[in-house]
Amino acid sequence: MTLERVYSGKVRDIYDAGDGLLLMVASDRISAFDRVFAEPVPDKGRVLTAMTAFWSGELAELAPTHLVTVDPASFPREAAEIADLTGRAMLVRRAEMLPVELIVRGYLSGSAWKEYQRSGTVHGVEVAPGLEESSALERPMFTPSTKATEGHDINISYEQCEELLGADVAARAREICLAAYALGAAHARGRGIIIADTKFELGVINGELAICDEILTPDSSRFWAADAWQPGTTAPSFDKQPVRDWAESTGWDKQSAPPPMPAEVIAATRDRYVSAYEQISGLSFSQWWGVSEASQR
Repeated sequence: MTLERVYSGKVRDIYDAGDGLLLMVASDRISAFDRVFAEPVPDKGRVLTAMTAFWSGELAELAPTHLVTVDPASFPREAAEIADLTGRAMLVRRAEMLPVELIVRGYLSGSAWKEYQRSGTVHGVEVAPGLEESSALERPMFTPSTKATEGHDINISYEQCEELLGADVAARAREICLAAYALGAAHARGRGIIIADTKFELGVINGELAICDEILTPDSSRFWAADAWQPGTTAPSFDKQPVRDWAESTGWDKQSAPPPMPAEVIAATRDRYVSAYEQISGLSFSQWWGVSEASQR
């Protein structure tokens, strides 16, 4: 008997674990430009899980999270039927997820930088003139967006967020996300990494908003090396940037199936993910669940 898979996304597969619980499994799949590449990045799913577990502990006093355990011994017996599970799975509480992406930006990058160049605004809000790419914003900004089932998410105003969630829930969501970003960014900066922006997902569990899904990972955030950060430039990042840079260099049209990814790009990407985890957490990735076993295969 196996657990029923209730969702399969670009990276995660989710299984019904019974008793109001889900088993979230982070694969090694990697996507860029809304396309999933055929080649996995070894241990990427374990990094995402390890990072989320770390931040769940760090943010525990701010807000509850949905995480129950990452210990495979505590998973349902049927989970043993799922291949290569150890270290990449979280047993979590079911939540009624909010229908918006909750993004916090501390620096001017990505779509926010493009908007600022056009109009001097970020998410429709006027900000200080004369800023450059990668500049720090005067204060972190809460910039929600829709959750698109296909294609790109669409930025929405805070007022539209209130219409979707209700004023009280929107205000509490903003409070949690800004506080979580501030705590995470301060911790990471002390370890030499800038969290330029990040995406949170919140859900309601037992009538209370909880932080769900992945938390402050290289997939949901822009991590920059603090010693290489300089306004006016595109900062080096601890994420899938090697994949993006290589894909751009191939002339791929970003509509057809991605070209085969070279081994050196895969290795460079894995190194960045592992480095981000170790630098931020202060822990050795080699000690994480399943890593030593994976390296022996």
